Amino acid sequence: MVGMLHGVWSPGSGLLLWRDPSAPHDDDALPSALRRWTDRPFRHRVELRLPGDDGPRTLPAVAVAPPDAAELLLDLPRRPDGVSGDLRFLAHVARGIERWAQAGRVAPEMHRAEKQWWVRWQLLGGDRTRAWKAELVAAMPPVQRQLGNPSPLLENLCTELTDPITRAMLGSGTSLHPLVAALSEGVPHHGGSQRMADALDEWRASLSGNEPDLVLRLVEPDEGDDPAHALWRLEVCLRSEGQAPAPVPVGGTDAELLQIGIRKLGAALKAYPRLQDVPRDPDSLDLLLPTPVVVDLVEHGARALQDTGVGLLLPRAWATVEPSLRLRVDSAAAPVAAEESAVGMNAIVSYEWQLAVGDMLLSAAEMEQLVAANSDLVKLRGKWVKADAAALAQAARYVTRNTGQDTTLGSLFAQFTGDDVPPAEVTDISASGWVATLLDGQARPEPVPPPAGLHATLRPYQQRGLDWLAFMSGLGLGAVLADDMGLGKTVQVLALLVHERTRGPVRPTLLVCPMSVVGNWQREASKFAPGLRVHVHHGSGRLRDDDLVAAVDDSDLVITTYAIVARDLAHVRALPWHRVVLDEAQHVKNANTAQSRAVRAVAASHRIALTGTPVENRLEELRAILDFANPRLLGSATSFRARFAVPIERERDAVAAARLRALTAPFVLRRVKTDPDVIADLPEKFEQTVRANLTAEQAALYRAVVDDMMRKIKEKEGMARKGAVLAALTRLKQVCNHPAHYLADGSPVLRRGRHRSGKLGLVEDIVESVLADGEKVLLFTQFREFGEFIAPYLAERFSTRVPFLHGGVSKSRRDAMVTGFQEPGGPPIMLLSLKAGGTGLNLTAANHVVHLDRWWNPAVENQATDRAFRIGQRRDVQVRKLVCVGTVEERIDEMLTGKQELADLAVGVGENWITELSTDQLHALLTLGDDAVGE
Repeated sequence: MVGMLHGVWSPGSGLLLWRDPSAPHDDDALPSALRRWTDRPFRHRVELRLPGDDGPRTLPAVAVAPPDAAELLLDLPRRPDGVSGDLRFLAHVARGIERWAQAGRVAPEMHRAEKQWWVRWQLLGGDRTRAWKAELVAAMPPVQRQLGNPSPLLENLCTELTDPITRAMLGSGTSLHPLVAALSEGVPHHGGSQRMADALDEWRASLSGNEPDLVLRLVEPDEGDDPAHALWRLEVCLRSEGQAPAPVPVGGTDAELLQIGIRKLGAALKAYPRLQDVPRDPDSLDLLLPTPVVVDLVEHGARALQDTGVGLLLPRAWATVEPSLRLRVDSAAAPVAAEESAVGMNAIVSYEWQLAVGDMLLSAAEMEQLVAANSDLVKLRGKWVKADAAALAQAARYVTRNTGQDTTLGSLFAQFTGDDVPPAEVTDISASGWVATLLDGQARPEPVPPPAGLHATLRPYQQRGLDWLAFMSGLGLGAVLADDMGLGKTVQVLALLVHERTRGPVRPTLLVCPMSVVGNWQREASKFAPGLRVHVHHGSGRLRDDDLVAAVDDSDLVITTYAIVARDLAHVRALPWHRVVLDEAQHVKNANTAQSRAVRAVAASHRIALTGTPVENRLEELRAILDFANPRLLGSATSFRARFAVPIERERDAVAAARLRALTAPFVLRRVKTDPDVIADLPEKFEQTVRANLTAEQAALYRAVVDDMMRKIKEKEGMARKGAVLAALTRLKQVCNHPAHYLADGSPVLRRGRHRSGKLGLVEDIVESVLADGEKVLLFTQFREFGEFIAPYLAERFSTRVPFLHGGVSKSRRDAMVTGFQEPGGPPIMLLSLKAGGTGLNLTAANHVVHLDRWWNPAVENQATDRAFRIGQRRDVQVRKLVCVGTVEERIDEMLTGKQELADLAVGVGENWITELSTDQLHALLTLGDDAVGE
């Protein structure tokens, strides 16, 4: 009998061919694929136990490396002569791998060996692949099993054979990609990395398919279990695609699912080791978790499990909530009169704090239970609730410490800004008596009859404003009327003054405003409240001493400016005022200026701040304005910054923002004209960014400025660097306006009949079309010198007067400019500097607004636009914001577009942020784009 040729697979050695030592061999009878290997010396050794042997023996063998072994095994006939069953088994495995490769069930894998990264093909996982391997393990010949555990042996065999079999099937590649080339040629991939290897593993795992996912389902303890010692069942389930999770069968016949469940549960326990030490259900794979482990599982374990592809299902009725506080305030049944002693922030109120978890208001006993439980997972009224135990305890202690006290209204509000602030979000404030009206978000006090001496019909929202101002005045509480520009704050204040004087004598009101709107207040008072006695305290010939006292005593309204109050503070503060009103109150947004300190020093029974922009850049501006109306309401600047400004502006703290809204809402009335409930007959406002190309001259100057700045900032640090950047930004804006604006050399607007500035050429086209339609236009610039440069050109070009309103224009000339422009036959073009003409003016004769250069603060630009878009405007308003293509103007405009504001606070932006950019970022921001220059 001729001996058979045998084969076994040995990890690290590959295929080992050996002969039956008990019989002669005839290599000529072997298939040609084997004869070239049996002709070689059998120099390797394999230790095996053969049938009938008492122990293992060492046999000579030939080692065939995996690439050659793959080729050899695939070339074997189905039933070759002289070949044993163990070698035919290996050939069967190789042919199976070939079928998987032909079916596309392979993907690349990257591994590290010999200090290099290698890419090789590997079989994909999945139910069918796993079942095929399970069959092979069961059919593995006994002689092969002697070399180790069957499953790892088979995995190594498949790993080593898949790559050469797949590569041979695909043939040589022509890809230039280094990874694909390395995979095709079987050479190291020099660009390999662990990150790339992990990415390939993740991709290959996503292609496995067909294998059910492990899902852990948390089940609440039984109803009768003691919450302190209850055990939560963590069900171990498998979920196939499109099916609901099902528990893993332990006693059934589906051993494969059990094996999958055990394997995947082991991986989950490895990913989240805390589950390894919990009790287990002896009849299933389920785990039994104490409450502390459940809390940790949800807070930390869920993410670790998710990273390994394990899902966690929580009970449907389980709520995860944050503790919140609610405040109940009780006061007298009716508002008190302003003449009584205990009014305003000194009024006595009673209040009670309440702790809520979700929608449940907790009793004192329940709060004690929560604190005693000291667990993040507690059972309340039959429901399991997850909440921060430390936050709950802190809020409960706060409620206990601050309930049932009588205090002043000012002390109550101070709790929001003092050292002992509410530790959780205040979600609701309810009240009785007159405080209920104050704290009502809609502010519905008693209606005020239309004042008989008011020559105006108030719009519904203006009537509500009058009612609110009268109510706040009666309580001695300061008010901030923050209606949008153009909604008639002036007429609401005049209506309040007329209303008060119908009820008896009242001390005069001091109105402080910018110089630019003094004339407007005079005109509005004369028009709407001609019965009011108005005195203007302004100019070099203003009254002093006894003359001033007599004039004020004989007046209902005294109008002056911020500068005059600071200059004449000693005289002004000595006079008996009923009220101080600040118009354009953003002028006191810096509490440390002389003007701001001066207006705060004027004593009065009531204070009103009027502003369309309570916040331009920082929340501190809101605090400063409210501090004028109600001193110390928001605490000191330092405490306000710590409690509100930093958390909201930097950290976007929603709790701090909600607390600030709750605190300020009773004292601020703000309506916007985009709200149809406020004003329905105001026309539309259409805003657009219009782009102009630079001329070649502008582009050359622009590049020179950028190069000069980049050279200078390399040598500067700190404030010197910031100053250099801001100076360069200003010069770039000047270049974008016009070369002569930047050069300041007195050169002409045009050169050889052609525009030297693409932007000014665009302005000319816009103005020409506006005038052709018989309409008027406002042109805003932040540069006085630019306005003075183009005003004569536009006047000559369009044969009309072009008034230019700027900070150097006297009050009388301002008034004349405004009056003349508003007249039907007045000039169709008006130039205004953004600072001097951006607030307080009524210029509704124009329905076109053009921002020639950008301030980059939306609040400031909107104020300027509102000179035309306000009550009295009957036509749609067209707003154009000009920027130059490819320049810093266009890039910043894109950055600001779509900016989201926090908590409905219009926090604008200035230009200081640009100075914080790195040198590379600055260069990228300021470098001229390729499409900047026009033809």
